[in-house]
Amino acid sequence: MKNALFVYSEEQLGYKFSESHPFNQKRLVLTSDLLRKSGVLDDSDIVQPRIATDEELLLAHDAQYIEMVKKAGRGELSNQLAENYGLATEDTPMFQNMHEAAAMIVGGTLTAIDLVMEGKAQHALHLGGGLHHGFSGRASGFCIYNDSSVAIKYLQQKYGARVLYIDTDAHHGDGVQWSFYDDPDVCTVSFHETGRYLFPGTGNVTERGNGRGYGYSFNFPLDAFTEDESFTELYKTGVTEIAEFFKPDIILTQNGADAHYFDPLSHLYGTMEIYKEIPKLAHELAHSYCNGKWVAVGGGGYDIWRVVPRAWSNIWFTMKDLPYPSGNLSEKWVERWSPESPVPLIPTWEDPVPLYEPIPRKAEIMEKNALILEKALYMIRSEKKSKEKEMF
Repeated sequence: MKNALFVYSEEQLGYKFSESHPFNQKRLVLTSDLLRKSGVLDDSDIVQPRIATDEELLLAHDAQYIEMVKKAGRGELSNQLAENYGLATEDTPMFQNMHEAAAMIVGGTLTAIDLVMEGKAQHALHLGGGLHHGFSGRASGFCIYNDSSVAIKYLQQKYGARVLYIDTDAHHGDGVQWSFYDDPDVCTVSFHETGRYLFPGTGNVTERGNGRGYGYSFNFPLDAFTEDESFTELYKTGVTEIAEFFKPDIILTQNGADAHYFDPLSHLYGTMEIYKEIPKLAHELAHSYCNGKWVAVGGGGYDIWRVVPRAWSNIWFTMKDLPYPSGNLSEKWVERWSPESPVPLIPTWEDPVPLYEPIPRKAEIMEKNALILEKALYMIRSEKKSKEKEMF
C-alpha cells in the first residue's frame, strides 16, 4: 500500500466556463508542475480519473437535472430554461461538453475514494474536486455537479462508511451540508467567512442539522479579516473535538485555498501558515480514528499563481509524510510560469513578512471568533453527553 496517490489528468482542464471566468483549472497544472519540479511527484504517484456514470451521479442529483446539463453541453438548452437549473448564469455559464467535464470531476473524487477504501493507498488527493455548492437539481457558485456529495453517498452505499466532511473553503459548504442535513452517519464541518459578507450567505452556527441528523452539522463563520492565529485556533480546537465525538470511518476534506489574503473573492487574511495546519491536523485525525483513511479534494482558490500551487502542495507533502518545504520554490518552476503570470510570482514557499498592514480591529475580530468557538464547543459537548446517555 502506498501512503498517498494523486488523482489527476489534464483532461480535467475541460471544466472551463470561459477565458475570463475566475474559476480556472489551470491551477491544477501549476500545482502538479510545482510538485514535479520539487521532486515529490512522479508518474508512479498519479492515477487517472474516470468519468462518473449517470447511476453514480443519481446518488446526489436529480435525473431531470442531469439531462438538462447534458442538453446544455450540446447547445440544446435555451438560456431561459437553463436558468431554472442554475445554468446560463454569470457564475455558472453553459459550455460545450459540460456534462462530460463535470462528470469527470465527480469520477476523480470517486477514484480517490476507491483507492483509499480498497487499500491501495492510505490517502488520496484529487485537487480537481471540491465543488461543494452544487445541489441535487441546480448548479450554483461555479459548481455543476457536487462531487463531494456524490462521493459521500457512494461511501455509504458501497462501503457502509461513517463520513466526517471538513470544509475549509472561504465560502460555506452549503451543497454538502444540505445533502446530509438529516443524516446522523455524516458529520459536516465548515470553516468559512461569515455569510453576512460572502456568497452563499449561509453557514450560521445555528445550522445544526434536522431530525435524526440534528447535532451532526457544525459551522464556524469567521469574521471578515480573520488572520492565521484566530483561524487556526478555531480549526484545531473545533475539528479535534468533533472527530473525537463522531469517530468517523473516513475523513473527506475540502481544501479551498481562498481564505488567503491575496484571494480576490474573499475577505479573510490567511497566509501560507494556515495551509500547513489544515492538512496536518486532518492527517493526524485520520490516523487516530480511521486507520489513515483520508481523501482530500480541492475547491475554491482564485489567485492561481501566487497562492493555490503553494497551498495545495502542502497537502501532498503532508500525505507523503514529508517535512513542509521552506526557502525558495523550484527555480525551474518560477522560470517556466513567470512569463505567463499576470502578477509577480512569490518565489518562496513562505509568504513575505509582513504580507499586509496590521489590522486595527484584530482584537475585536478574535473576540467575535472566540464566541463562535465557544458556542460550537458547547454544542459539541452537549451532543456528546446526549449520545452517551442514549447508550445506557
